[in-house]
Amino acid sequence: MSNVGIAFGAVIAAGASTAVGAAIVFFPRLVKLASRKVLASSLGISAGVMTYVSFVEIFQKSVGAFDAMNESKIEDEDKRLGRANLYAALSFFLGVVVMMVIDVVIKCLSNHRSGSHDHHDITDSLKKAENGSDASKIKNAEGTAGIVVPVCPGCSLDPAGDLETWQVKAAKEEGGFVDDSVHLETSQKKLDEEVENKKLVKMGMQTALAIALHNFPEGLATYVAVLDDPKIGAVLAVAIGIHNIPEGFCVSLPIYYATGNRKKAFMWGALSGVSEPIGAILGYLVLANSVTQASYGVMFGLVAGMMVMISLKELLPTAYRYDPDDTVVTNSLVAGMLVIAASLVLFYL
Repeated sequence: MSNVGIAFGAVIAAGASTAVGAAIVFFPRLVKLASRKVLASSLGISAGVMTYVSFVEIFQKSVGAFDAMNESKIEDEDKRLGRANLYAALSFFLGVVVMMVIDVVIKCLSNHRSGSHDHHDITDSLKKAENGSDASKIKNAEGTAGIVVPVCPGCSLDPAGDLETWQVKAAKEEGGFVDDSVHLETSQKKLDEEVENKKLVKMGMQTALAIALHNFPEGLATYVAVLDDPKIGAVLAVAIGIHNIPEGFCVSLPIYYATGNRKKAFMWGALSGVSEPIGAILGYLVLANSVTQASYGVMFGLVAGMMVMISLKELLPTAYRYDPDDTVVTNSLVAGMLVIAASLVLFYL
């Protein structure tokens, strides 16, 4: 338990990355410069790092802990290793179930339809944006004109369309036109604008809640990884921090463009990362009260399962929506695996 301070520091740093992303509301020029390929690459790299380290390092630590637990009970090495793999696998899939439950909770809270995580072809939207059409006119899933706002990072039907919308608004803001309602002449249009803004605020806050629920297991994972090996945990914390940045502006931008309040938008974006230290506190309480090989085995198995599910269910689908032609996602995924593999080799030389 000598690495407790370092573990909490790494978790806080990873969680604070949402605040870094949320701070984009203070810099409209950065919104205009945002690139779909950069976002897709960052998500792909994070998924590669998290998937590789989960299977190669964290899951194996779970097996090792369970093996050590039975060392004095089972003399046959093959039988002991088989039992350890069984326990580790059960813990892994328990982590998978935990993430599935969290996903169901998010859908219930957001009243989002069950098919929202399916892949969607958004090529038409991308072509419209690239041909110079106003991104705010891109149709949403129900076929009505408006702004598509994700309820969680992996739920948006058209994250690239969202990005184009924000870029158009940022460009207008840079030109001195902060609010389109200034140019609206009829009371009906003003009323429609108010209704849409209220919807944006509600969705932005739902996004914050969804991200907070997803960040909780990430905080637990980072804490457990750093506690066991600060070097490996640091790499995992960096990967989580990288994908937390776009999560931050997924919360802050819709709230800002609906209210015009930068501080309020930033606050909600930053708060969505607070749940990561809470996850670390849970890990601390569990391991502080029960520092046994069994508890370590269960925790490592849980973490591995949760990290793989986050990568497969959230990061990669979102990355492919930003990059439907897969120009960078697969390469970024492999690059992330290569980076963490090289890091592991260097750490043990």
